[in-house]
Amino acid sequence: MKRFVAVAIIVAAIFVVGAVTPAEQPEKPADTVRAVLAEQVKCWNKADLDGFLKTYWNDDKLTFYSGGTISNGWKAVAERYRKNYQADGKEMGQLTFSNMEVEILGPDAAMARAKWELKLSKETVGGLFTLILRKFPDGWKIVHDHTSKDDPPKKPN
Repeated sequence: MKRFVAVAIIVAAIFVVGAVTPAEQPEKPADTVRAVLAEQVKCWNKADLDGFLKTYWNDDKLTFYSGGTISNGWKAVAERYRKNYQADGKEMGQLTFSNMEVEILGPDAAMARAKWELKLSKETVGGLFTLILRKFPDGWKIVHDHTSKDDPPKKPN
């Protein structure tokens, strides 16, 4: 009986130690948001626009502000991306994000800010973005995107 109790204690100790290993601890919300945005970049750079768009909330209340234009709803955002990056003569290029800051606003809300850069065959463009994300049963989704483009370099007088 003593041997059984000793084995039971050892087995229980192994389970307790195993239960708190860093690999099994739940991710912090900010890390999860960063992972969503890393998935965006990964999909974009494989020219997988459908995968990229899965990070957006598929709802009519999604908003996208850029260049003086407001796009309302997932369908409008998807159409905008397809027109600007997959239409004839267009390319998706290679996307990177840098200087990313993620702020958790509540248990189901976050804001992400970063610089984006897109390397195309003939030019490199970039700018800034601010995203608002919400946590849904199927994960964190972008519910608002405000993206700006850097001004082109000024020509000398």
